[in-house]
Amino acid sequence: MTTVDSPIPRFHLAVPVDDLPAARHFYGEVLGLEQGRSAETWVDWNLHGHQFVTHLAPSRAERVHNPVDGHDVPVPHFGLILTVPAFHDLADRLRAAGTEFVIEPYVRFEGQAGEQWTMFLLDPAGNALEFKAFADDAQVFATEGA
Repeated sequence: MTTVDSPIPRFHLAVPVDDLPAARHFYGEVLGLEQGRSAETWVDWNLHGHQFVTHLAPSRAERVHNPVDGHDVPVPHFGLILTVPAFHDLADRLRAAGTEFVIEPYVRFEGQAGEQWTMFLLDPAGNALEFKAFADDAQVFATEGA
């Protein structure tokens, strides 16, 4: 078995999509991810060193939302924790592509433990993505009063 040395473990995540060409455009062109292996029913993507896979699955489940900091956060969702400059670069890229946000980029938990920039959007298949950034990386796992 071949392994790749990495300072942190990398995750593998597979999500359903109902249109692979739309997924290729969104993840490849809009988000700018490098495409890996693919077949007629799936595509591997390099999500900042993590293996992210879009699998063709035409049916979708009902959406669920949970209240967080005054917003309805879609569940499930996935994404990345970026640097603050990378977060704003991505927000600008998404706006330029005409992306409709579920939750516009804003500062969540302002002045509290875990203060962060966050934004939510849907891919063409309706999968919810969250991208966030902490000014203080030590706050990623902050607890109340920290």
